Amino acid sequence: MVLKKIALIFAFLFLNYAYLAAAEVKEIKSDPAVKEAGESEQQVGDFSLSGFGEKGKKSWDLSGKSADIFNNVVKLKKVVGNNYAPDDTINLTADKGDFDKKSGLVHLEDNVVITTASGSKLTTDTLDWDRKQQIVSTLDRVNVARQDINLSGQGASGQTALKQIVLEKDVRLDIHTLDKQVNKKEKIMITCDGPLDIDYEKNIAIFNNNVKVEKPDLIIYSDKMVVYFSPKQQDKAPAQGVAAISSSLNKIVALGNVRIIRGENISYSQEAIYTAIDKKITLTGQPQIIIYQTENLNATFGN
Repeated sequence: MVLKKIALIFAFLFLNYAYLAAAEVKEIKSDPAVKEAGESEQQVGDFSLSGFGEKGKKSWDLSGKSADIFNNVVKLKKVVGNNYAPDDTINLTADKGDFDKKSGLVHLEDNVVITTASGSKLTTDTLDWDRKQQIVSTLDRVNVARQDINLSGQGASGQTALKQIVLEKDVRLDIHTLDKQVNKKEKIMITCDGPLDIDYEKNIAIFNNNVKVEKPDLIIYSDKMVVYFSPKQQDKAPAQGVAAISSSLNKIVALGNVRIIRGENISYSQEAIYTAIDKKITLTGQPQIIIYQTENLNATFGN
């Protein structure tokens, strides 16, 4: 009889503990912080948002194949975004992304791709899209391809339309340009520690720190380098504001501790200007040249 009473007491205590534990779990699940971190308020199969500008014209949209909707964030899968600018249309895609309801910022992850109607394509692992400021940025490795120009570097920021881009470090630019003298394309590779600032509208790229240019016929080293491209020739005038950079190299201006290697000949100066059309090099700032063999360098010296 005593053993039976003891068993009943233990059973009552166990059931009471189980009830309290279940109530505690229910209370934790209802906590907004826990819900925000793990369990969404709502799940939908398809999700889309749109923004409209003046005169009711759509300025952007964002969609996902599925979405988990939390208090402050919408988590999307198979993200597609579009930005409708007067001069260019930009498409953004990623495997997943977060949309912040309060700030309107979009964070994209995995297989992130930006393509523009004017011909640029950016790929990276993660990307932050500020729709209001029209800025995209990432800390990851990026690759930007445009016609015969391929650009890569670690960390980047720029306009959503990719008209202006700054790459922070470990920069490399590959150009397949036409050598008009032999009517044949040649590859030019430019590297630097960074940063690099490239403006597709002004057809100019500025490289900083340990810059190196490699062409089939010469190598140029300098602290800083400004590369000018020839404007792209088009049958019709491009839409206003559309970047029109071409792969045709126009001029290179090397600045600071310039060293040029051409065959077995080496020149030193503080500044050098290389013009692509005639392959002429002008050296200024205490120029020195070391010639190991007879060769037509086609070089001139300034003050």
